[in-house]
Amino acid sequence: MKPQTIDPQVRHDAVMFFDVADGNPNGDPDGGNRPRVDESTGHGLVTDVAIKRKIRDTIGLAAENLGYDAGRFQVFVEAGHALNTRTAESYKATGLTLNAKKVTPEQAEAARRWMTERYVDVRLFGAVLSTGETKALGQIRGPLQFGMARSLHPVSPVSHAITRVTQTKQEDIDKGERTEMGSKWTVPYGLYRVQFHYSAAIARKTGVSSEDLSALYRTLQFMLEHDRTATRGIMTMRGLYVLSHSDAFGNAPAQSLLDRITAELVPGIDSPRQFTDYKISVDLDDLPEGITFEALQG
Repeated sequence: MKPQTIDPQVRHDAVMFFDVADGNPNGDPDGGNRPRVDESTGHGLVTDVAIKRKIRDTIGLAAENLGYDAGRFQVFVEAGHALNTRTAESYKATGLTLNAKKVTPEQAEAARRWMTERYVDVRLFGAVLSTGETKALGQIRGPLQFGMARSLHPVSPVSHAITRVTQTKQEDIDKGERTEMGSKWTVPYGLYRVQFHYSAAIARKTGVSSEDLSALYRTLQFMLEHDRTATRGIMTMRGLYVLSHSDAFGNAPAQSLLDRITAELVPGIDSPRQFTDYKISVDLDDLPEGITFEALQG
């Protein structure tokens, strides 16, 4: 990677493309796990929360692969671990008493710093820490913000009836039933685009390092490889493009840069069913002064 791409002291704006074939990239629990769609347009959606979950599940492994200190790449929001317990650890580590009636700003800042030094997702995404007995910690705003991923064209979710040869209940077997019905949702094909933005000004407060950004990009490139299930079908990272500025303030509005990266259907294709039905293009003519571009994938 170019040095500017992993410089935590400058602003970065980026675009990522991924696709799904015969799978459910992000089911809606309020809709029977049906793939999320914009009901007005039919475009597929994947929430920012789902994307950050994949990052959290993979970034520790990416850091290990890069040889980084595992102690700095622990994950705060992790399955099987209560958040209150982890915020309480920050109090104990910095000499504070739980439910202390008076906590000075300096004491609270020391506890927040303990959290950011330990948990990579707090450094990158921020966190609400004012829960349980640690109300004085407040909230940490994260420098890395993802939008919703949206498919470039409408998707057509399909519900498949499925059966299994065993029953859930013994009494159903006793009644002579031999199979049990179920259903499964898939998207035949969809190419999704998502933007994300990194604020160097906010990152100064959370202590983001070049190693954090290197691990993040490595994670984005490989996280779908480590998140495979039968439900999700075949999900593949198809492009990762980063535009870096020369300082924390930035050299141009983000959208004016990211609009230069487009994906269009190739001539003669009306209903895309594979990645080769698209062509991704990047317009680098007359880039604003101070902007550098790097295609990390694609």
